Amino acid sequence: NPPSFKAGIPNGSDSKKQRLDESPPSRVLHIRKLPNEVSETEVIALGLPFGKVTNILMLKGKNQAFLELGTEEAAITMVNYYTAVTPQVRNTPVFIQYSNHKELKTDSALNQRAQAVLQAVSAVQDGSSPSSDPGVLDLAPPPSPVLRIIIDNMFYPVTLDVLQQIFSKFGTVMKIITFTKNNQFQALLQFSDPVNAQQAKLSLDGQNIYNSCCTLRIDFSKLVNLNVKYNNDKSRDYTRPDLPTGDGESASKDHSLLGKYTSVCIHLHLIHSYLRLDIHNILGVYGDVQRVKILYNKKDSALIQLSDGNQAQLAMSHLNGQKVFGKVMRVTLSKHQTVALPREGLDDQLLTKDFSGSPLHRFKKPGSKNFQNIFPPSATLHLSNIRDGVGEDDLRLLFSNSGGTVKAFKFFQDRKMSLIQMSSVEEAIQALMDLHNYDMGGNHHLKVSFSKSTI
Repeated sequence: NPPSFKAGIPNGSDSKKQRLDESPPSRVLHIRKLPNEVSETEVIALGLPFGKVTNILMLKGKNQAFLELGTEEAAITMVNYYTAVTPQVRNTPVFIQYSNHKELKTDSALNQRAQAVLQAVSAVQDGSSPSSDPGVLDLAPPPSPVLRIIIDNMFYPVTLDVLQQIFSKFGTVMKIITFTKNNQFQALLQFSDPVNAQQAKLSLDGQNIYNSCCTLRIDFSKLVNLNVKYNNDKSRDYTRPDLPTGDGESASKDHSLLGKYTSVCIHLHLIHSYLRLDIHNILGVYGDVQRVKILYNKKDSALIQLSDGNQAQLAMSHLNGQKVFGKVMRVTLSKHQTVALPREGLDDQLLTKDFSGSPLHRFKKPGSKNFQNIFPPSATLHLSNIRDGVGEDDLRLLFSNSGGTVKAFKFFQDRKMSLIQMSSVEEAIQALMDLHNYDMGGNHHLKVSFSKSTI
């Protein structure tokens, strides 16, 4: 059996849940049992995948730190994720819990180095040039969305799918090419956004994929775009599922390329009569839902089949731990490869629905821009296909009626698209589930997705 994953994939003993103190949620997190001589950058990197890090306080004498995120929702997502996946710094397990502090008030004179590092990281996240002393931290704006990855001490095989699972936590992985050079396994991996590549590099460089072996050495590639000709076990373009395998067959016919799983298991405490379409809308942000089956003896759970294993992995990594209707959603990969339709004449109480021909699929077209616009759940939603004559007040009312509070709104110049900010991520998820594909009349159906922007 392979050793357990160390770089962000739950497996074996590493997936045991931490015992967290019963502090109420806060955007300030308390991190304990840090290794000696840990750097500010390494601590900040723990929070980067979940949102903007706004402050940090290092207590090096106690091997502890406080990390402040931009929003409470980002902190909740981070704690939920690290409850299932043991966080590691320098191959040492650390413990993360909510702090009793609601915000960090730091003495800039005593915390000068940490603030300089934070300023540099924030500049990278904002896409501007860092103004901190370059002697403190070398963090220029990321030059490329493509990373060059070298695996040292490779005593156990590392596959293309393993790399995709590890790196997809930091953003949408679009392409991967693997090869051997100088007797070393290497890979080129392209994100949709250079900032995601920077976050992955900060967090994973020097980490072991498996216990005591397969060390990641990560740098930026001089390439800014990868040209993938074949979808097989050596290379993959996740935006072009139609590419051939290189052996004369279309990749769409080679089910071995879909990854180990194409379906995910969802645990929700909901009434099943309206659950199916809601699930289709929220899972549809990350993949094309083919079938949904609500379990007969456990109607708060469902099996959802997506088009391929990459989409199932994206859905799991982005939605697990999010709250829907006041309940925490649990998303795991299912052992089932497909969702079976009921036999003809068998009454399954309408628990199974086939969406394979749904017009709502976002990723049917190879190379679609939708592949580059996959973001984690956020309080800000992107609206498109807005009908002429529909104003801000109309949209505010529509989204308020979904049960949430609209905090901000902004039209794009052409007024066919806009951003709308709800008061929480949970409210935004609910609004997306309710209003994606909403019929606005005149053959205009509203398109709703999560945005990486804020208003």
